[in-house]
Amino acid sequence: MVIATQNPIEQAGTYRLPEAQLDRFLMKTSVGYPDEANTVDLLLNASVRDRATLVEPIITSATVAQMAELGDKVHVDAAIVRYVSQLAEESRRHPHVKLGLSVRGCLAYVRTAKVWALADGRDHLIPDDIKDLAVPVLCHRLLLDAEAQFNGVTVEQVISQLLDDVTPPSERVA
Repeated sequence: MVIATQNPIEQAGTYRLPEAQLDRFLMKTSVGYPDEANTVDLLLNASVRDRATLVEPIITSATVAQMAELGDKVHVDAAIVRYVSQLAEESRRHPHVKLGLSVRGCLAYVRTAKVWALADGRDHLIPDDIKDLAVPVLCHRLLLDAEAQFNGVTVEQVISQLLDDVTPPSERVA
């Protein structure tokens, strides 16, 4: 498992990852700025240079592997799989999208949703799991064309439109 950071400011000397490599990351999320209390705490403890030495593990790699195995046991109805597949197809046809959701991305989407459902105490996926995870799982996988970017279209807007355009399943298939 890799957790990486990206600073979108002052990228001189760094290079954007190719789309095929970005697709290998499970999610993308923004942590934003710390709140005032955390900022004050950081400033008061500015003498601590290597904060990583202060971090205590809260979980082992073996436990992470066990959690992934539990996620594999979560039931995914064929209707949910079709829903994800339809979202992928629509993303590839969307007029603002240059590169849509890949099969690798679909696999990651379903795997993530299974663990999400498990964390919510369920042994099965529901359409809301797919909707709730759309932005963090898809935002780095959809590449907008230059014209859309120039016109201020965001990936989040496209994802919202995809969720509006593709009807989630209302009944189980299998």
